[in-house]
Amino acid sequence: MQKVFKSCYEMDNKCYTKYALNEDILMEHASSAMEQFIRENFEPKSSILIVSGAGNNGADGIALARLLQNDYSVNLYLPFGAKSEMAMKQLKRASLIGVEVIDSIKEADIIVDALFGAGLNRELNAKSIEIIEKLNSLDGYKLACDIPSGIDINGNPLPIAFIANSTITMGALKEALFSDLSKDYVGEIKVANLGVSRELYEDDSSTFVLESSDYTPPIRTKQNTHKGSFGHASIYCGQKSGAAIIASEAATRFGVGLTTIIYHENVEVPPYIMKATTLPKNTTAIAIGMGLGDFFEDDSLQKEVINSTIPIVLDADALYKKELLEIIKQNREVVITPHPKEFSAILKILENKELTVSQIQKNRFSLAKEFSIKYPNCTLLLKGANPIIAKNGELFINPLGSNILAKGGSGDVLSGLIVALLAQGYNSLNAAINGSLALVLASKKYNKPNYSFIAIDIIEFL
Repeated sequence: MQKVFKSCYEMDNKCYTKYALNEDILMEHASSAMEQFIRENFEPKSSILIVSGAGNNGADGIALARLLQNDYSVNLYLPFGAKSEMAMKQLKRASLIGVEVIDSIKEADIIVDALFGAGLNRELNAKSIEIIEKLNSLDGYKLACDIPSGIDINGNPLPIAFIANSTITMGALKEALFSDLSKDYVGEIKVANLGVSRELYEDDSSTFVLESSDYTPPIRTKQNTHKGSFGHASIYCGQKSGAAIIASEAATRFGVGLTTIIYHENVEVPPYIMKATTLPKNTTAIAIGMGLGDFFEDDSLQKEVINSTIPIVLDADALYKKELLEIIKQNREVVITPHPKEFSAILKILENKELTVSQIQKNRFSLAKEFSIKYPNCTLLLKGANPIIAKNGELFINPLGSNILAKGGSGDVLSGLIVALLAQGYNSLNAAINGSLALVLASKKYNKPNYSFIAIDIIEFL
């Protein structure tokens, strides 16, 4: 996993004060990283359009034009001029070697967006919107400098943004690159070193981005075992029985030794899944909420679920029931897996907060962190294009998924994966992280048209 930061300004300042670097040196490394990317991926003499803003992000783009001059067909467009000290310095250098400044946007093999950096804090004006829309309409490969122009520090388009094939971000990864709302804009993300290694550049962080190498599946190594050695997952089956069946199949596929569906009305299940009307005594983890409805009486839930200390996953309908949400406050291994609408309901029930889905999506990181600090025994997995897993003020972002998972049943599979890991002894944080990673990594193996994917395909690929 890699560290992620809200802002890099303090780390830039550390380079000046601690490492005796200056703004010019950092800028040369930023532009050199973009230069290297272009040289590695595009033939000499390819045409390049660099669109630079008036500030230091624009100065990175101007420096890039200088580095590529003569080897490539470079055109530099400065719609707002060069106003910062560094932008003016870089423009003078570029002019001295003959970089051509043009007065309008033109098609090119590579389009470099260096208009606005990560510090954008205002709505784009009409001219900026017009420029970005024009750039997005071009056919060339699109490269963003630091962050696609139009994305603010929270990862929100204001109201549009440059749609990049790749983003080279400067110094360290930024939260804004991993918001749900920025996912369609950032493309592939690479980090540019700014004169020192990332280990020296970066400070401590409580936010991390997950990678496929972080995945630790429940591989069996001990030979002298039996089915009870690998836990017993019990899954409550309610009005929509398919949800619990999907979850139970996922749990069974993911290593748990025994899986039981607890039912109110009889339901047909695969022969390798057991059925019961009450919670089995040897249960080592519970999942409840998927298609639950109002099938179970409050007394049975109180006795078997709420008064228990068994690790538990709360999903879907369970997240609208106040008595079940009280489990979040208990001293037990708890994972909740809401999508934004369900998270809105949780905040209303537990804290009387009125937040719309839109407000949650625009503030996912801060809301997840606040919630995890307030409820330290609970692991929150906030679903979305880039799910956030939060525990005790630490955030873990999973950016590896895709729109293939936007199908009914995917969340039920996820709950099954997590309860399987809880049943096998994973703590709530590791169960949520590895369940989330398993879901997306399995979905990547699907090689048919993405619209044809169904949830049980994930189970087959586990």
